[in-house]
Amino acid sequence: MRARYVIAAGAAIASTALLTAACSSSSSSSLATTGASSASSSAAAGSGGGAASVSWATVTSAQAAGGMNALIAEAKKEGQLNVITLPRNWANYGAIMDEFTKLYGIKITDANPDGTSQDELNAIAQLKGQDRAPDVVDVGTAFAVTGQQDHDWAPYQVATWNDIPAAAKAADGAYYADYGGYVAIGYDPAKVKVAPTSFKDLLKPMYKNEVALNGSPTEAGAAFAGVYAAALANGGSLDNIAPGVDYFKKLHQAGNFVPVTGSAATMQSGQTPILIWWDYLLASEVQPTVKDLKVVIPSDSNYAGYYDQAISSSAPHPAAARLWEEFLYSAQGQNLFLQGEARPIELAAMDSAGSSDKTAEAALPQAPSSASIATVPQITAAKAILTQQWPSVTG
Repeated sequence: MRARYVIAAGAAIASTALLTAACSSSSSSSLATTGASSASSSAAAGSGGGAASVSWATVTSAQAAGGMNALIAEAKKEGQLNVITLPRNWANYGAIMDEFTKLYGIKITDANPDGTSQDELNAIAQLKGQDRAPDVVDVGTAFAVTGQQDHDWAPYQVATWNDIPAAAKAADGAYYADYGGYVAIGYDPAKVKVAPTSFKDLLKPMYKNEVALNGSPTEAGAAFAGVYAAALANGGSLDNIAPGVDYFKKLHQAGNFVPVTGSAATMQSGQTPILIWWDYLLASEVQPTVKDLKVVIPSDSNYAGYYDQAISSSAPHPAAARLWEEFLYSAQGQNLFLQGEARPIELAAMDSAGSSDKTAEAALPQAPSSASIATVPQITAAKAILTQQWPSVTG
């Protein structure tokens, strides 16, 4: 069970619907189109001009280094990409990695698929200078910020940079949101006869010994998000997570909360037929096992969050790392996230350009008209309160 903290990309998106908040004047393009247009840029930085003089570990855009064709050629020459903590059934990453390798012939090594964001930062520090060190990471924003403060990231702006809302990226290109979703309630209709549609519903006696999070919210990011979402449903706010802790205390006292790590296996066995998790992870990680799984975003909460990409400043394969980001933020890569029932960060721009996968978009759970997205300071304060108060839930 991957237990990474998911921290929201920024408050500016919170006032409008998730991932449809900010369309820029530019639109997402396919990687092939990007390559054709940027390959004509002349060469690169350095006194000699030409790709041979490029330091791929420091270039901040493909165009600045001779164009997409030059980047592709160098990445193919490296022939390897090291990623970390990417389960194949998480947000469609298996298909994404397979397609990247198919397109470019670049082998991908995925270390510690079930690790955490902290594991990713630890690997950056501990494996620095080694060929097996991570080239790129996919982490919650709080961890992206920590990495930026520790100078772990190499700033880079993908070709579709303007399609990423300003609040969802570091201004210097150190990190940028890639996909996200809403906290949702997933349930097995074979075992749950009356559909729960809100956090309030889950307090009803009919759901005794049925409700779980995907782990402890002091360790698992999605579980933390579940408590935050419960706070919003019970008089709390992004500045006050305490009502969420109180809610789970009541849920436990009612006999409804099962304090285990909920998963596809626990749902299938009947141990936890109701699971509070990210909507896209319920779809990608649970639904293949629980075929008739139903996913609803609670009517009394609208908590949303993103993950972020960053390139290691000490990446052993710096060109492949940059090509990976170009692929993820191309229309093809963003649609692959969408096909995994995650909401890609460039969805608004893609909708405007007509390049989004409409079938995949239509399959997403119905979303609220607005999203509540915490800032890094808010989430930091909330984590401190949660760490202090959570032991009282089952104590």
